[in-house]
Amino acid sequence: MRRLFGIPVILALLAVSCGEPDDPLPVVEADAPVLLSTSPEDGAGGFTGSTLSVVFTYDQNIRCTLEAQKGVSVDGEATVDKVNAYGPDLTVTVSGLQAGKSYTVSLPAGTVQGYKENQKGASAASLRFSMKEPVIVHRMEPGYDEAGRENAALAVRNMGVGWNLGNTLDSNSGDVDNMWIEAFSERKTSDYETAWGQPVATRELIHMFKEAGFGAIRVPVTWYPHIGKLTVTVSNNKGHWDMSTWTGNDVDPAWMARVKEVVGYVIDEGMYCILNVHHDTGAASTGWLRADRKVYESVRERYCSLWKQIATEFEPFGEKLLFESFNEMLDAAGTWNYSGAAANAVINAYNADFVSTVRATGGNNARRNLILCTYAASTEQPVLDDFALPEDSVKDHLLAEVHSYAPYHFAFDTDSPREVFDASCDKEVRAIITRVGTGLVDKGIPCIIGEYGADTSKRQETELAKQAACYVSAAAEYGITCFYWMALSDGKDRSVPKWTKPVLKDAILKAYRDSQNK
Repeated sequence: MRRLFGIPVILALLAVSCGEPDDPLPVVEADAPVLLSTSPEDGAGGFTGSTLSVVFTYDQNIRCTLEAQKGVSVDGEATVDKVNAYGPDLTVTVSGLQAGKSYTVSLPAGTVQGYKENQKGASAASLRFSMKEPVIVHRMEPGYDEAGRENAALAVRNMGVGWNLGNTLDSNSGDVDNMWIEAFSERKTSDYETAWGQPVATRELIHMFKEAGFGAIRVPVTWYPHIGKLTVTVSNNKGHWDMSTWTGNDVDPAWMARVKEVVGYVIDEGMYCILNVHHDTGAASTGWLRADRKVYESVRERYCSLWKQIATEFEPFGEKLLFESFNEMLDAAGTWNYSGAAANAVINAYNADFVSTVRATGGNNARRNLILCTYAASTEQPVLDDFALPEDSVKDHLLAEVHSYAPYHFAFDTDSPREVFDASCDKEVRAIITRVGTGLVDKGIPCIIGEYGADTSKRQETELAKQAACYVSAAAEYGITCFYWMALSDGKDRSVPKWTKPVLKDAILKAYRDSQNK
């Protein structure tokens, strides 16, 4: 018989093997997702609008549960609209943002998770950004006077954007030694109106601008061929005018009637209209108005007589008609750059005569908003420094006017033209607007840019559009209204009428609308 001596040993071994188990192996946690970058960068600024999406980018694909999304926050009065995880990006969209304020978007620890087993949540993260400072419009408080008439600042604001009906009623011979219109035409109003290649103005043309969204039309008018008796002698197939033989101050009734008819087109469309004295100034030899003391004394009577006749004829028109003293007046030498304090003093004297003459005609002219040009309509700092509003019998019904065709290399230069309106061009235009804004508007003088633009035949329309949009948007920050010089509808297109530069036109209107929505 065999002995089972092995059983106790086996049982003992089993007893040992069924005892307490060894400690389990430790669980290894995967590293948490690491934040690599944010868009925008932390601390960035200059943002506009009321909504912004910020992106946190990690080193791996990430997820964010619905519960975790509830912990994402933004300070201030802003709110978190949406949290979305896709790939390595967590996008947080916030709204209710206000200009000039700063905000912080915060992600609590654990908000962002990875997809690995036993993975830690990402560390807390935040992103701070600031909104662009609000646009401060520096201008006289727009409003109404005690008679319920718009003051100058309100009129400028209500104009919106404007256009010049140029090369039409301002057309003239422009050379005392080549008075071709006077020598070789019947001197009808249409002979002058069409002399520079434009058709006669029509109500349909003005209506097209109104329907598009323009609020004002500047109507440049040259008066000297229609004042008194202008005698031209013909020799060598050219007309010559000895200005010393010019007599009389009365405006030709037929010319006055035609100007009145065109102004009526604008007013009847409900638009603002600016009526001026145009190429009676300038560098041409026919320019009889000069920023020179001797010339001023010799022509003062005729100048005041002209404005008395214009003001009397147009007195019945309401407040949407504004008078402009003169266009780009230069000194006796025809200097376009700053000519000195003496010339500016004469400019101020002409402007004072203009204001007092118009006011003296009474009626609607007693409170009509009147526009005063700087020397050469210049934006140079010394010109702005020397410019002064004349005394007026009513308060807040005067405004200034300047012109700007910048930058020169983009607008007119043919030797070294700049065909692209780039960032440097933008900077130059904005610097000009700032100079005008601080030199005039900040001093309580409302202002318009009565002319701006470029040689449209030499530049691509898309580049012209950039320039125009820059002017309109920059000027809006100071409450300045801009009037584009011609081009938008030109030549035969005016007879249709139709747009010659539709892209340019659209850019101007869009820039204005955008400026009003800031």
